[in-house]
Amino acid sequence: MKLLQGYLWHPRELDVDLASYLPRRLDPDVHVLWDPLPAAPFTFFDDGTLAATQQVYQFTVMRFVPPDDDPAALLPWLAETLQAALERSPQGVGWQVMADLRELE
Repeated sequence: MKLLQGYLWHPRELDVDLASYLPRRLDPDVHVLWDPLPAAPFTFFDDGTLAATQQVYQFTVMRFVPPDDDPAALLPWLAETLQAALERSPQGVGWQVMADLRELE
């Protein structure tokens, strides 16, 4: 089940190792994935920054959900844990993460 989806970004000239700040697992069953995008899916950021000046990553958090489990109950803990990890990233790293409770096929 997909739990969260969003984007991470930083200036292209900033050398950032996301794995230093974001674990690939937050729990044995909660996986954190990010993949660099060849181009941002938008032209500008809200502050007017040109997206082409940034390295943008697609961000997904997923979990293997047992049949009678409620994945939404995990979201408050997950959001707090991810926020803490992202706040440790270097200045210039930005993010937008949204709840996205959908089954993956």
